[in-house]
Amino acid sequence: MSAKSLLACALATLASACAPPIQRPDPLPEPERVSPQQWASGCTKWDEWDKPAPPYRIHGSTYYVGTCGISAILIAGEQGHVLIDSGTEAGAKVVLDNIGKLGFRPNEIASLLHSHEHFDHTGGHALIKQASGAHVVASRRAVEVLRTGESGPQDPQFGMHDAMEPVGVDVVVGDGDTVRSETATLTALATPGHSPGALSWTWQSCDAAGDCLDIVYADSLSPVSSDDYRFADHPDYVAAYRAGLQTLREVDCDLLITPHPSASKMVERAAGGSLVGGTSCSQYVDAIEARLDKRLAKERGGE
Repeated sequence: MSAKSLLACALATLASACAPPIQRPDPLPEPERVSPQQWASGCTKWDEWDKPAPPYRIHGSTYYVGTCGISAILIAGEQGHVLIDSGTEAGAKVVLDNIGKLGFRPNEIASLLHSHEHFDHTGGHALIKQASGAHVVASRRAVEVLRTGESGPQDPQFGMHDAMEPVGVDVVVGDGDTVRSETATLTALATPGHSPGALSWTWQSCDAAGDCLDIVYADSLSPVSSDDYRFADHPDYVAAYRAGLQTLREVDCDLLITPHPSASKMVERAAGGSLVGGTSCSQYVDAIEARLDKRLAKERGGE
């Protein structure tokens, strides 16, 4: 590779964009083929975070590889895969197992992304990083949380969560930045609220027939906090919170998935055979905004 090509790779958001096709030294076993209905039949609407669940294809090169209670999303590619979220440390073992069931290997994961920086979604990042060597991609406000394994005092849920195994961050992204593979370009959307460093992701996924869908992995966004935290005391944070909600309301959204499947009725939708329809991004945002408004009104009423 020329010096110019090396520089281009160094400047790319995702190193795998310049990687050669994956070379497997030996054949993989035939991958499991599980339908969304089969996944839904083994999970409940509100399920345990670490309960194993089979992987299934969402659409095109996009797969669900998480547990029953916590999502992890794999966007597969011949030059490396992108994984969003790892679950808890125990859940990450399920994620790795599910990736293998699909016919892929952990060391083919090129980039590891996050929704929000709490232990139930990034607690397994260190394990995934160790197993894959993937580049860890994070928002600027999530970097220190991942590096130390501890949430900071600016988090509304500070003190509520277990510590997690620390992991270093290789690439920092902001609102509108992209992570690329040869099958998809994922765009980061800053959606703080549930946590300061929360990101949502959007990308287009196409199947073999050329049917393309705009997929949105929208962060949890619920206004949950410790007992002594008041959103009303943090107007700048609330303004950023609302700005992120508006971004999600306006983004192209054919198919919505969320870090907690229960938040967007993924089990119910999958039981019907597809995650398309049932809950739209605008409906999801409207419900979250109503909760935020109610929370703020309650706080101000107690002043």
